[in-house]
Amino acid sequence: MPVSLTAAEEAAPPTAVAFNRVSLAFDEAVVLRELSFSIPKGSMRMLLGASGSGKSVVLKLILGLLKPDSGSIEVNGQRIDTMTEHELLRVRADIGMVFQENALFDSLTVAENVGYRLTEEAGLSAAEVQARVEEVLGFIGLGEYMDRLPSELSGGQRRRVAIARAMAPEPGLLLFDDPITGLDPLVATVVDNEIIKLRDLEDVTSIVVTHQIRDAVYIATHEAVREDGELRIVKSAPSRAHEVKFMVLHEGRLHFEGSAAELLASRDPYLQEYMHKTLPPW
Repeated sequence: MPVSLTAAEEAAPPTAVAFNRVSLAFDEAVVLRELSFSIPKGSMRMLLGASGSGKSVVLKLILGLLKPDSGSIEVNGQRIDTMTEHELLRVRADIGMVFQENALFDSLTVAENVGYRLTEEAGLSAAEVQARVEEVLGFIGLGEYMDRLPSELSGGQRRRVAIARAMAPEPGLLLFDDPITGLDPLVATVVDNEIIKLRDLEDVTSIVVTHQIRDAVYIATHEAVREDGELRIVKSAPSRAHEVKFMVLHEGRLHFEGSAAELLASRDPYLQEYMHKTLPPW
């Protein structure tokens, strides 16, 4: 007899990423201990934790750059921890990665950097690549910088080019590894706004690793809206802000998962210590 789904199960979105009891150690150093979580497609997760807690390791596991010692990992419904490198290439084609160091090619122009994956992997014609590059650079407000080299850009502009390059192939999943680190607060907010726009207008699943609590809370509590033909970033209604979940890693496990408001209000001793040492006076 076929198993019937409940109304809630039928309405639930498919899962973009799922970790099931994932453990990983480097020699004697245990990084993850039976870590389990799932992220629905189209949602956003803020991944927090002290240095060495395994945040960047989680991203590398999602990309298949590392293999867990035990447990299973699924990306878009496919178990990836048992895949070959060739099989992983197909999975990675639907993932965009924004590195903390930007990882732009110094000898290529902005347009060439943004279009690199389209040219090398997607098999698009030159005209199609040009059209997509113009579209994404326009989206992040850097259309006039197409012919410049990375060395001719500010730090914030280079970070936005890295975001444009990650989104150019139209991936369903975007991974951000500390995208705000090293930027001054005003420039950081510009980058925050680009991440918000991607979430709300491009409907991508996103995981943001960060140490910057101010920026994480800002991203979680603001949204991109179109008003009178103009795109604006505005404060979200409290119900909407609950849609972005925070995940805090501690001692290899998921210590907390919840909204920004729940994180800030938590009386958990570790979270209170972590937030006290991380939060700026704002």
